[in-house]
Amino acid sequence: MTDQTNNDAPRVIPRALSNRQKAAVVVRLLLNDGADIPLEDLPDDLQEKLTHQLGEMGLVDRVTLDAVAQEFAEALDGVGLSFPHGLASALDAVDGKIAPAAAARLRKVAGVRQIGDPWQRLREIPAEELAEMAQAESTEIAAVMLSKLETAKAAQLLGQLPGPIARRITYAVSKTANVTPEAVERIGWSLAAQLDQKPSQAFADGPGARVGAILNQSTASTRDGLLTALDEEDADFASVVRHSIFTFAHIPTRILPRDVPAVLRGVDQAVLVTALAGASTDEDQKTVEFLLSNMSSRMADNLREEIGERGKVKQSDAEDAMTQIVGAIRTLADEGTIMLIEEESEE
Repeated sequence: MTDQTNNDAPRVIPRALSNRQKAAVVVRLLLNDGADIPLEDLPDDLQEKLTHQLGEMGLVDRVTLDAVAQEFAEALDGVGLSFPHGLASALDAVDGKIAPAAAARLRKVAGVRQIGDPWQRLREIPAEELAEMAQAESTEIAAVMLSKLETAKAAQLLGQLPGPIARRITYAVSKTANVTPEAVERIGWSLAAQLDQKPSQAFADGPGARVGAILNQSTASTRDGLLTALDEEDADFASVVRHSIFTFAHIPTRILPRDVPAVLRGVDQAVLVTALAGASTDEDQKTVEFLLSNMSSRMADNLREEIGERGKVKQSDAEDAMTQIVGAIRTLADEGTIMLIEEESEE
């Protein structure tokens, strides 16, 4: 359509498009520019309508394209704040910010059918929990789960399973070639729903880890007495607690030699001297030699001189100083400054 005014050149008027047609134009324009648009996050009905509209558009003249792009840019400039779409997306936005119990209740209200990719949520679950889910499901469902995980996560999952079950699931992957995308999505939502049905836990760490953390701060006599009592009551639980305990004597087996300088920088000099001078057991003496041999020779010589001048140290003072050193190590590990060596679990 053109408009002639005096000697002016013909002016092309943009086509009148509906909002759905404009959306199709913008999506096509962004895709042509190589933009990564998360269309899968849209509700299924909107994805279908958009796809149908893309197939019906045909050709769009440049004037209409420029007008739609200009309108879209102005709409973006006018946006002050964007909120999540639906209750499920809102829950994802506030994940970790609201109480777990409240989040669990709201997820039940949201229902199983949520917006987004259920497999993305499942990929964030620890391999141990995925292994429990895989063993509770049929072999075919577990094979689909294994196929939807990243390679490294799938390998971790198999490592958490008993050998016969892992072999059956691995073989079942060969039979998933004809599984439809719809079936995979239904399986994903079903598995994700199980996460919402699990009761929220009051404690982030397991019982063994919590008791181990308490005993880390206890005196040696108290710690040894309680571990002996635990051995008599529940040997398996006592083993888990022992695995969680990290004391001054464990430093040589849990700390990399290169991390010793970083540890010492976080400990007061007087505390360090007290701990080293008060080391009385063979295990504690090994820790002293480990620390001294992995620092500069000048600093080691100065510490040996101060240890000799310090003389005898009360056991309570020594244990308090050792606990402070272990606490400094824990802080550095939590911050990611150093990496603790994981102890091998006893079979």
